[in-house]
Amino acid sequence: MELLIDIVLLTFLAITALAISHVRKLFCAIMLASIFSLLCACLFVTMDAVDVAFTEAAVGTGIAGILMLGALRLTETREKRPPHQPWLALLVVCTTGAVLIYGTADLPAYGDPAAPIHQHVAPRYISQSQQEVGPPNFVTSVLASYRGFDTLGETLVIFTAGVSVVALLDFRSLRQFLRNRRRPSVMADHLVLRIVAKMFIPLILLFALYVQFHGDYGPGGGFQAGVIFASALILYTLTYGLAKALQVLPPRILYLLAAGGVLLYGGTGWLCVLRGGHFLDYRALASDPLVGQHLGILLIEAGVGMTVFAVMVLMFFAFSSRKEPQS
Repeated sequence: MELLIDIVLLTFLAITALAISHVRKLFCAIMLASIFSLLCACLFVTMDAVDVAFTEAAVGTGIAGILMLGALRLTETREKRPPHQPWLALLVVCTTGAVLIYGTADLPAYGDPAAPIHQHVAPRYISQSQQEVGPPNFVTSVLASYRGFDTLGETLVIFTAGVSVVALLDFRSLRQFLRNRRRPSVMADHLVLRIVAKMFIPLILLFALYVQFHGDYGPGGGFQAGVIFASALILYTLTYGLAKALQVLPPRILYLLAAGGVLLYGGTGWLCVLRGGHFLDYRALASDPLVGQHLGILLIEAGVGMTVFAVMVLMFFAFSSRKEPQS
């Protein structure tokens, strides 16, 4: 049965990918891309990678689609056909794909217990993480403790991406929007939509808090929680307008949160050094090593959540504040 589900999902993935490459209407391409991400999330669930599925559903299906729709306001609604057929590009893609498929012949079978990864690092994580780090969810132990340097790098990448988008889109348009914030929302007359959104936003925020602080025991953590927090504010912006959203959370607060999350993560590592341990060795934070690990993971997950939330909202504000191109 599981094999049949995998075959069906992979078939839908292939059909969706072909449809994305064929369709010329950009709105349809964005919707198909969100469907593709949702199918990927379902496939990750069948592979027991629930944390990855959670991230893919929150980012690929949700926030990424909204950001692409925001970018769509700044361009045409249809993709222009190239003046000539890109046969060379097609040849390169097909050749690269064939080489990659040929390379999979040397990979171990999926789920093979004799695979190298199942003989060295993975057994150590599974058998020792709860005694060395503490959280029952050893995925959290791996990402936040054993591979804390990698997660710090990923947080810096997210921060850099947000700064780059804001710099490229020129935030002077947002400052100009702030001076003319009396412009009414498009949804001002949709009373039912506004009431329903007002009912759902507290539930979204509550769920984000659950994901943030339940990552030690189940799928979740700062990255997923930050995206869910951002989706709540984006829903508020779409319903009540950008002007009201900027009153609720001004850009300067978002700047502080984006930078503060990175500083909180790095500062936790340096606090470990000051207390006599290694960088990001949370055992130095408390007399009980497990308590120190739990405290350190709590702090760095809060930093990741702050940065992800602020960057996602900043990018959405940057797109939303731009004027539509004149036809």
